[in-house]
Amino acid sequence: MADKRKRRRADSDSDDESPRLPFKNRLKPDSVILATLKTLTEATKSASTSKTLTLSDLSLSSTCREVTDLPLSSVQNKILTLAISLAKSILAGNGFSFAVPSRAGTNQLYVPELDRIVLKDKSSVRPYASVSTVRKTTITTRILSLIHQLSLKNIHVTKRDLFYTDVKLFQDQTQSDAVLDDVSCILGCTRSSLNVVAAEKGVVVGRLTFSDNGDMIDCTKMGIGGKAIPPNIDRVGDMSSDALFILLVEKDAAYMRLAEDRFYNRFPCIIVTAKGQPDVATRLFLRKMKMELKLPVLALVDSDPYGLKILSVYGCGSKNMSYDSANLTTPDIKWLGIRPSDLDKYKIPEQCRLPMTEQDIKTGKDLLEEDFVKKNPGWVEELSLMVKSKQKAEIQALSTFGFQYLSEVYLPLKLQQQDWL
Repeated sequence: MADKRKRRRADSDSDDESPRLPFKNRLKPDSVILATLKTLTEATKSASTSKTLTLSDLSLSSTCREVTDLPLSSVQNKILTLAISLAKSILAGNGFSFAVPSRAGTNQLYVPELDRIVLKDKSSVRPYASVSTVRKTTITTRILSLIHQLSLKNIHVTKRDLFYTDVKLFQDQTQSDAVLDDVSCILGCTRSSLNVVAAEKGVVVGRLTFSDNGDMIDCTKMGIGGKAIPPNIDRVGDMSSDALFILLVEKDAAYMRLAEDRFYNRFPCIIVTAKGQPDVATRLFLRKMKMELKLPVLALVDSDPYGLKILSVYGCGSKNMSYDSANLTTPDIKWLGIRPSDLDKYKIPEQCRLPMTEQDIKTGKDLLEEDFVKKNPGWVEELSLMVKSKQKAEIQALSTFGFQYLSEVYLPLKLQQQDWL
């Protein structure tokens, strides 16, 4: 009798587990999921052997411009050439002005063949002898002078350092940051070529080793916090990995959950996050991993318009830095989750969903008009469902089924079913 009671109690416990961990019983052995991932990895490596298209390979109706990585000597020469031309203009009695490539939304172009946003060729004149532009022209001149000093000394500084060299002139860091991007466009070089970097923000953990300024880093031995992504991509080299994929995570909370659960040991992968909005260093690092290791990239973002915008910045580029999209974008990122259709599919309770604000709905509708969204029917379907349902959810909504549901059920099942777009 006692044995029967124990068996009944055990059966009751197993029945109770189903509502708490929905769909766990659908999981196949890890070996089956790993076989699926190996197939995906092999397909990605085969596809990467084909030649990568560039702007010069296409015959576009609009003339577009792109910047390139330049050595310090070339940056110095460009600044000196520009300074000489300005001096000649002043001596001729014409004053001086800068021809600045326009980074306005109307000067952007999405190129489907490249699957990224590029900058068209329209420019505007920024004269010193004009009340409306004299201050910005002065800031541009000051930034060029500082960049020239950096190139001569061959040192790197952060954008914050640059701002504090002349706080009274710049007034706000957003102003010096914006002009720094203008200077990149004027000189035709990437921002990293200017030796100005952003502060460390992104982190990486998992099955990756690389050298950072000569020091070898093993990202499986970095603890829960992971390794901060170096702000200077030039000092990163010797990348090697036995991972099957790269998992790009929007939020720091989800990243910490996966790192603490050692998800990368159960399913060999590299986990990377920029902790929200993508910074330049994380975008460069992700692209470098993708191109050198030839691994598929799967993205885990919130089910809201801003999650999809973040995903699109990694994949197609941002309009603000479209001039450097060739170096900053990572091709063929797959949207793994959390997708609007997952809310019902995984039975996420209503109390864990959030109503979309009017601004959220407007952002969603604006995204539906973007060419990079229209190109992917799956994205259009998911985004349309989100706008129609007026519901959104964060990755943490999965915690309603348990704090480890993300790593123990949701992601393994997604990988098993190859449920990505």
